[in-house]
Amino acid sequence: MESILVLTHSDESGSALTKASLETVTAGRELAARLGAELTIGIVAKHATHAAKQVADVAPKVLAVQGEAFAQARFGSDAAACTELVRAAQPSIVLAPGSSRFARAMAAVAHRTGGVADTHITALGGAESVEATRWFYRQRIEAVVSRDRRPWFLLLDAGTHAPFATTEDAAPPDEIAIAVELPELRTKVTGFRAPKTDAQTIRPDAKLLFVAGAGWTKKQPDGQVHTEEAGAIILKFLAASGASLGSSKSLVDQGGEGNSVLPFLTHLNQIGQTGSTPRHAKGLATCCHGEEPHVVGWRFIGERRAVSLDANCGWTRGKADVVYIADAFQVMARLNEMLATK
Repeated sequence: MESILVLTHSDESGSALTKASLETVTAGRELAARLGAELTIGIVAKHATHAAKQVADVAPKVLAVQGEAFAQARFGSDAAACTELVRAAQPSIVLAPGSSRFARAMAAVAHRTGGVADTHITALGGAESVEATRWFYRQRIEAVVSRDRRPWFLLLDAGTHAPFATTEDAAPPDEIAIAVELPELRTKVTGFRAPKTDAQTIRPDAKLLFVAGAGWTKKQPDGQVHTEEAGAIILKFLAASGASLGSSKSLVDQGGEGNSVLPFLTHLNQIGQTGSTPRHAKGLATCCHGEEPHVVGWRFIGERRAVSLDANCGWTRGKADVVYIADAFQVMARLNEMLATK
């Protein structure tokens, strides 16, 4: 019989679990119920008490590694903590969020415990055995993977499951502290340097993905390029809506070609065949033709809408739920006015 360990970690507060961790808890709970397997929760945090309450009623046993050394993401401490949690639980299946914190350490944990790891898991199936679904080749090929080797480490992509929410009357779980002998730590976290909120354009947890295409920097009906106006409209919308910003490859590449470009865009904003495939509840594309490269990037968007002047563009052929045949400059300017009145 399989036994399952769900590894989780805290957010910047050091005590509350991340959204991706709570999503992994949901996946672990569903898999354990389907297989009739024993479920254990493992927590890595500065203070694990509050985190343990967040997963009450999920598993009868919670293993926790806590302390100042585990407040921040660091390979040495995270790998040591997860290794001890796995050794204490002795699971056959280990689920973990595919966060940057755990992604950098989990391969080492699998090696130290004699297991094997797979990343970018989007679904877990199988009635009598575990079958993991993941995408290959920039999310263009979907595969179902199964393995006999144990322990099997599975890192789940964010946004594939609903975050777990405990009930108010849930009894606190039994929290077992696991001691970890840390190696010599050569990395010291001295603080954070992050862009201001209004300068941050990539927001993975945003409900809306706003995608800008090359049309924003092309000549408009008056025969002129209005890049500065385009940038102001887009930034104003992002600030008012809290949306995450995506971009087509053609728009991002314009800076290297000496053309007019939106200064706040980087290749990190790029989505599509050669970019990322974000997961958001809704998406709005503007000045994008919507052909296959962009559709690949929109594969996991729930509700798709687009603004285009071309009634025969790719979005009108079943790739968007709603298409507005209009000028993106006018539509977004009017939308900003409506948001400003709220």
